[in-house]
Amino acid sequence: MDTVMNDTTIHPFSATARTTMATDWTDGRARTTLRGILDAAIRSAMPDVVLARYLPPRPKGKCVVVGAGKAAAAMAAALEQAWPDVDLTGCVVTRDGHMAPTRRIRVLEAAHPVPDSRSEAAARAMMSEVAGLGPDDLVIALISGGGSALLELPKDGLTLDDIRVVNRALLHSGASIRDMNVVRRHLSAIKGGGLAAAASPARVVTLAISDVPGDDPLTIASGPTVADPTTAADARSIIAHYGITVPDAVRRVLMQPPVNGTLSPRNRYTLVSTPFMALQAAASVAREYGLTPLVLGDALEGESRDAGTLMAGIALSARQHGMPVAGPAVLLSGGETTVTIRPDQPTPGHGGRNTEFLLSMANALQGREGIWAIAADSDGIDGTEDAAGAIITPTTLSRARALGCDPRAYLRAHDSYTLFQQTGDLIMTGPTLTNVNDIRAVLVV
Repeated sequence: MDTVMNDTTIHPFSATARTTMATDWTDGRARTTLRGILDAAIRSAMPDVVLARYLPPRPKGKCVVVGAGKAAAAMAAALEQAWPDVDLTGCVVTRDGHMAPTRRIRVLEAAHPVPDSRSEAAARAMMSEVAGLGPDDLVIALISGGGSALLELPKDGLTLDDIRVVNRALLHSGASIRDMNVVRRHLSAIKGGGLAAAASPARVVTLAISDVPGDDPLTIASGPTVADPTTAADARSIIAHYGITVPDAVRRVLMQPPVNGTLSPRNRYTLVSTPFMALQAAASVAREYGLTPLVLGDALEGESRDAGTLMAGIALSARQHGMPVAGPAVLLSGGETTVTIRPDQPTPGHGGRNTEFLLSMANALQGREGIWAIAADSDGIDGTEDAAGAIITPTTLSRARALGCDPRAYLRAHDSYTLFQQTGDLIMTGPTLTNVNDIRAVLVV
């Protein structure tokens, strides 16, 4: 039977209904809600929350701990807390400023996103730690995002400077993290299973926090404990695809036949936290706020500004038509977008992939009511800046223009950090000591 609506009936997606829902949400309430969702996602991935449940049985022999990544120090501290009665030795390397207090496991620091001499020193220290172990010994490898730069051991015929040149070119090329790490593995003696091969015949148990789309173990920190099925030809193809000029020594190494080490069949690799797990935690908290969560995916990639435009379109559809979800709702996504800097472009401004995503989204929305968004890198550092990300509101563009900023010009200049700094919308968390990639939440009411 058809339902007849009288003059006082408000259709849930009518202009009147949308205005009513929007007025229930003040700017302060929206900001608090989005920050609460982000914080819940990050907290769910903290090593002291997740690590202990995945530990293996205690070994008969030695227990050597190695590791690399932005969460490596916090993972080492969580391991010490979980195993207070086990004689732990070894070392891990983390990014500058991502230290956590430990008593038995040494914590080293190195540069990110381009390796420095400390990255090479850390790699040599870990190779030394795992040398000469026996079959009763256990190596626990604590791996998280950022480890590719923090743990570097050039193959014979290469120098660290050769690898640094390639790393910088990859970072500006728009290459995905997957493609970047294929190249990195074929220039390194420790990546692509090199660390695990050096530990044989000891058993290697890897506990990893994923920061990559698809949670590919070989891509997380370039897989120092994972056998590499890719070839040098794959690396050469990626370099050619992105038009990267590499040093002669790199070309020579990539033409050499492979030399593969042996990995023990007893080795085990476990993901203790992933972007999808973090999004599920975010969705749970969103429900507590009275929102309907819709997880769009944990592996969104592509250009940041294109992703921002696309997300604006999805949010507008939800706001106007209740599709793909009716408000009040939150659209959740993870993954890692990219920012491509063209060779002929003037020196770019300050920004990261999350702030560029948000500025693009704000430009596409043009101040539409009832839509707010937050995007941040879960490690607390968006690109090379000191902000985790930012937040946009229906008044972002008007406030920016009132300050004399042209939002489209800032987007063209890749200067999103500067614009959000002036509007006061940066999200500053400091290093979080975990890393499950980017967290994006779009509130639609």
